[in-house]
Amino acid sequence: MSIIVRNLHKRFGDFVALDGVSLEFTRGELAALIGPSGCGKTTLLRVIAGLEAADEGEVVLNGRDVGALDARERQVGFVFQHYALFRHMTVFENIAFGLRVKPRRERPSEAVIRAKVNELLGLVHLGHLGDRYPAELSGGQRQRVALARALAVEPSVLLLDEPFGALDAKVRKELRDWLRRLHDELSITTIFVTHDQEEALDVADRIVVINHGRIEQAGSPQEVYDEPRTPFVYAFLGAANRVAGSVEPHGFVPHGASAPLVAASTLAEEAGAPAAASGPAFAYVRPHDLQIYPHAVARSDGVAADVRRVVARGGSVRVELAGAAGPLEAEIAREAWHALQLAEGDRVTVVPRSARVFEAQ
Repeated sequence: MSIIVRNLHKRFGDFVALDGVSLEFTRGELAALIGPSGCGKTTLLRVIAGLEAADEGEVVLNGRDVGALDARERQVGFVFQHYALFRHMTVFENIAFGLRVKPRRERPSEAVIRAKVNELLGLVHLGHLGDRYPAELSGGQRQRVALARALAVEPSVLLLDEPFGALDAKVRKELRDWLRRLHDELSITTIFVTHDQEEALDVADRIVVINHGRIEQAGSPQEVYDEPRTPFVYAFLGAANRVAGSVEPHGFVPHGASAPLVAASTLAEEAGAPAAASGPAFAYVRPHDLQIYPHAVARSDGVAADVRRVVARGGSVRVELAGAAGPLEAEIAREAWHALQLAEGDRVTVVPRSARVFEAQ
């Protein structure tokens, strides 16, 4: 099922939750809504589901305006962060619930319900736990039960509101991998809300970044990560260094430097960059795009900084630095760091492989 939202507005008193949101989700797509707390992503999900009414705008499912339909009539499955399972029912009964409460003329026979529930138990790898109660399950197992219950009524759209937010990191990783495989198998149009940028990048076909009730950017994970259109998207989606400086005729020059960090020719090619304009600006650089050289190595295309802290993480090293243009963080391979033979307190020169410059607002 395709989903189109047009010019959605929603206020709660003086708080603007949605401010003219327009989006289209294609049939079979797995899309992630991300943004800071209170940005409107859950409100958007609830408006699509019919759990909230928009003040203005349209929600169109498969070409039909569903603004007048309640949640039960929209063929939408909804999974909450905290499972919302019935504690007095077994796993089997929880999954069967949506089928058993259908109107009599639409309700399947008990034999069909039993077969459907057993099929779903197998799909979510819980076939041996049908007679357990929610309290007897782990968090990851309870979330899979909640997903199976949403799938039982054969929804055309699946909406997930931070489905793994209450779980620990290891279980989150296992479940998001499992969700991606399940989606590929079922091909249900799916929208999920997450505050975890890594989760969105790993799982989604498309990422929608929301801020203050507006769409900052929407696109494939690679597009949004590699070609952010605004400083907010750059800083929110993954780690980023923010280097203060100014745009001058020969390029972007950081505070405390005499040579450009980004050449004028590069600025002219960047969409969203100040290009030939002059004045205060910021360069954004990913930690893995920073190269470190001993200060004795003459580099005119970098900035001087001091090594403040070194943290080894698996095969990489995070290097925290301090310079005139502000704090910096670099991530390099452990072998490359050892080869530099540097230590905390040493003076270095930091050079970006790539950077993106935005005018100061």
